[in-house]
Amino acid sequence: MSKAGLLLMFKLCGDEKVGIQEGTKIFVWLMSDNMHHQWLLLAACFWVIFMFMVASKFITLTFKDPDGYGAKQEPLILTAVTKVEEVHVPEEKRWPEEFQPTGKAFSGNLIRQPLVHMERLELLRNVCRDTALRNLSHTAVSKFVLDRIFVCDKHKILFCQTPKVGNTQWKKVLIVLNGAFSSIEEIPENIVHDHEKNGLPRLSSFTDAEIKKRLNLYFKFFIVRDPFERLISAFKDKFVHNPRFEPWYRHEIAPGIIRKYRKNRTETRGLQFEDFVRYLGDPNHRWLDVQFGDHIIHWVTYVELCAPCEIAYSVIGHHETLEDDAPYILKAAGIDHLVSYPTIPPGITVYNKTKVERYFSGISKRDIRRLYARFEVVCNQAVFPCVAIA
Repeated sequence: MSKAGLLLMFKLCGDEKVGIQEGTKIFVWLMSDNMHHQWLLLAACFWVIFMFMVASKFITLTFKDPDGYGAKQEPLILTAVTKVEEVHVPEEKRWPEEFQPTGKAFSGNLIRQPLVHMERLELLRNVCRDTALRNLSHTAVSKFVLDRIFVCDKHKILFCQTPKVGNTQWKKVLIVLNGAFSSIEEIPENIVHDHEKNGLPRLSSFTDAEIKKRLNLYFKFFIVRDPFERLISAFKDKFVHNPRFEPWYRHEIAPGIIRKYRKNRTETRGLQFEDFVRYLGDPNHRWLDVQFGDHIIHWVTYVELCAPCEIAYSVIGHHETLEDDAPYILKAAGIDHLVSYPTIPPGITVYNKTKVERYFSGISKRDIRRLYARFEVVCNQAVFPCVAIA
């Protein structure tokens, strides 16, 4: 406060001595009050700073990734599920010890695959776990199965052959990868299925330890097709047209089926589709299968050919979506820069519902039910959602 102000207070007090005393008291009170406000202001500043520090620490702890401590934090990227989605593979099933997978198919890590391929593998796993379907879904990894699997050691690939789904083209791809020919166009057609000349070793040709190693570590795939359309294709190819001139189908296998399953014994025509269906749907068909040997590969189920519940396949391709699946398989196997799948003629992979209905229109409901029962594991969306034929 100024000197003039103090004198004014003295005058107001009347007596100079008293005025001085009273003025001193007022001055001390004012100074004390001013310091009090300053301390309050300082305390408030400290409180604001303290709260800011606490809030900052809280935000840091809240948004910190505990698994990425000490690592550079990457921005979160959201990807549309219609293309590629980062998916965590569910806990894998326990395979038999001798075929415990450790490769790309069920690694348990975050992997990148189109959702449709992940769904196919998950559907397969669910059926493999279904105890009610165990007799249909499980098969021993026998020599018959190992004979179906072709090996490309150079690129660590295993391909299980399932006839009538475009296997010839996949064999050509592997022949080129194995180095027997430099391009698919150079491979003669008569060489593709000549396993002494095509340079494609079968998995059965290796020792048990070598088989186990390849099953565990290699990229593995096979192709499926609507089973009933596949049966029609096999019947036409082997018993009607027989383009590769394989006489044993007409002269040995067809007569065996006719003797056992033809109802009208006076019928003199060759093997009919209803005879073929009756044979395939018979629960006791195996005694004939043994007589026919490996020729049955053209119509037995995918389970019997490739043992998908015992072997952890990386990819299951569909014949009907081969235009998309073939490039994906090549990329997933890491060979898309080395070879291309042969050009697919337009419409050749499209499911032909009219053809299937026409072939099965003359088959009894009993025979269809028995056939369906055999392929139930396939038609239960394990690897293919079948179209109804009854």
